[in-house]
Amino acid sequence: MSDTTDPTSRNRLDEAESPYLRQHADNPVNWQPWDEQALEAAKERDVPIFLSIGYAACHWCHVMEEESFENEAIAEQLNEHFVPIKVDREERPDLDSVYMSICQQVTGGGGWPLSAWLTPEGEPFYVGTYFPPEEKRGQPGFGDLLQRLADSWSDPEQREEMENRAQQWTEAIESDLEATPANPEDPAEDIIQTAGTIAHRGADRQDGGWGSGGPKFPQNGRLHALLRAHADGGQEDYLTVVEETLDVMADRGLYDHVGGGFHRYATDQQWAVPHFEKMLYDNAEIPRAFLAGYQAIGSERYASVVRETFEFVQRELQHPDGGFFSTLDAESVPPEDPDGDSEEGLFYVWTPEQVHDAVDDETDADIFCDYYGVTEPGNFEGATVLAVRKPVSVLAEEYEQSEDEITASLQRALNETFEAREERPRPARDEKVLAGWNGLMIRALAEGAIVLDDAYADVAADALSFVREHLWDADAERLNRRYKDGDVAIDGYLEDYAFLGRGALTLFEATGNVEHLAFAMDLGQAITEVFWDDDEGTLFFTPTGGESLVARPQELTDQSTPSSTGVAVDLLLSLSHFSDDDRFETVAERVIRTHADRVSSNPLQHASLTLATDTYEQGALELTLVGDQSDYPSEWTETLAQRYVPRRLLAHRPADDTGFEQWLDALELDESPPIWAGREQVDDEPTVYACRNFACSPPKHDLGTALDWGTTADDGE
Repeated sequence: MSDTTDPTSRNRLDEAESPYLRQHADNPVNWQPWDEQALEAAKERDVPIFLSIGYAACHWCHVMEEESFENEAIAEQLNEHFVPIKVDREERPDLDSVYMSICQQVTGGGGWPLSAWLTPEGEPFYVGTYFPPEEKRGQPGFGDLLQRLADSWSDPEQREEMENRAQQWTEAIESDLEATPANPEDPAEDIIQTAGTIAHRGADRQDGGWGSGGPKFPQNGRLHALLRAHADGGQEDYLTVVEETLDVMADRGLYDHVGGGFHRYATDQQWAVPHFEKMLYDNAEIPRAFLAGYQAIGSERYASVVRETFEFVQRELQHPDGGFFSTLDAESVPPEDPDGDSEEGLFYVWTPEQVHDAVDDETDADIFCDYYGVTEPGNFEGATVLAVRKPVSVLAEEYEQSEDEITASLQRALNETFEAREERPRPARDEKVLAGWNGLMIRALAEGAIVLDDAYADVAADALSFVREHLWDADAERLNRRYKDGDVAIDGYLEDYAFLGRGALTLFEATGNVEHLAFAMDLGQAITEVFWDDDEGTLFFTPTGGESLVARPQELTDQSTPSSTGVAVDLLLSLSHFSDDDRFETVAERVIRTHADRVSSNPLQHASLTLATDTYEQGALELTLVGDQSDYPSEWTETLAQRYVPRRLLAHRPADDTGFEQWLDALELDESPPIWAGREQVDDEPTVYACRNFACSPPKHDLGTALDWGTTADDGE
């Protein structure tokens, strides 16, 4: 292949829209995107592929770039002996899933950057994550490793061994990601109590959350499982574990106390120092756990955290036309050295001097430093990650002020530190708009509209409109994954359809706008057409007829985002109440039975599937609200906001026949589904029906009374 036709003769990432790929466009490495040209070049040159997977906000991705990918000698090795390919895991979660599977199986761990060496056919024979430039702590130096692998590939005997290993590893990937049991079974009874027991037993009762040492990640699915198990009669201590975990997540370093929002995870057991990236999905899913905790526990602090996080998302991650960007980087450039290297956490940490420079009143600054633990030594590279270190009541005694005065002082200081921080160099923003992640944010905002403030529904509706306009092909009824500066690319994955569908359905619950329900139904229908495999009884992550990889993955476990299979099953179960056939319910039930053994054996690893299985077992509590939403009594709004009710499904219904017929037309239904059939307004007043498993309360005008029936009645009463 001549240099004029060989795509690997130059770095092609300047053609990419992904901010992560563009970060590497100036490397001396001849990076290729994952496309047919690059894959064919590997076959024609008969050299291995070096696959590097990461994302724009990834700290160790930046480190490896600076140490190795900007190194001319290493670039020469990569260019001569390999086809180097860069992949943005946020754009291509399918590729990430395939090669992360074998990394976790072989090394016992994973993470990003993910480094994999593949045969020209895409089969992996060597994997790892970050590699240092020189040998360190038992890890080979990256340059030495490249030379060793290149030499082995050119030796016929060693190459045969590598290809045999690649075949074995590919079979291991297939077994991990594709396998379904030959004999599906019924799910274990009372799965949510099992999940609650295990979550309670494994909780860190000293520092909150789960796991000893570090890092500590948010475990939102476990919190939802504990809340459900408690509501269904589980131990009172389940609620205490939830409270302990939410408190440390809100009070310590995971949370941005000045600007709102959550970092990606904590690097230590005490949640003191985070990895400073801010991801859209975390700032959707964590507030959902806080909203549920607020309803169950009543802490106003939880409501404040949600409001502040939503404010952060709107301020720093929202596209002017309504959609949401993906991430904020962990790093920014020191103001005193604008041409120097960026530093992790620089935007977020404080020294006492910086606090006193930002806050006009000396006492306010001192109180701020005492409350948030800002000290001269600090706890992160000479500065301090803010965390609540001293209660207001103690500060009131020390400063001989009232608690209200201390609170006002802290608020003044927060306002001033926020303004001062705005002048700092900002972390870079990845301005991809991803369909699925926007779906998560839409759902969170819609739940916020029900629990806190109905204005959040407008924000969610704007985001949904953006995604529908730019990423939904209405003619083909298919979804694209990514929008960036007018460029639309990549067929949607299961997570895009499931997360967006769930968001649209929750927005219908918040607003009563039937267009949102109709769109959720369209996405549900597409899931059953594009991702459902009737022979295997499962939903695959990639669409039927999509790009052929070494394996077609399923996504059954919760990772940094919820399991797309679990959310899809939950969505289909909910949509089945509005359907005039049993397609949605049949698919959902078969997926649950196919994976019942895996879920039963490890319910917390499969948290979203566990929650969906619980909904299937217990049945959703249908609340059909009949009437004009503007006429709903204020007590209804307050009751919905204040009461934690698991598995609740809100089904608004127009009172007048003409309006109801228009709804049926919008949903393309010939007759009323059971959730609305026969449920009419009584006495010309807004009316509520509570139903579960084919048993219904009498029509009521008091929502609280209907909820009492729905949460205490036995099945069949």
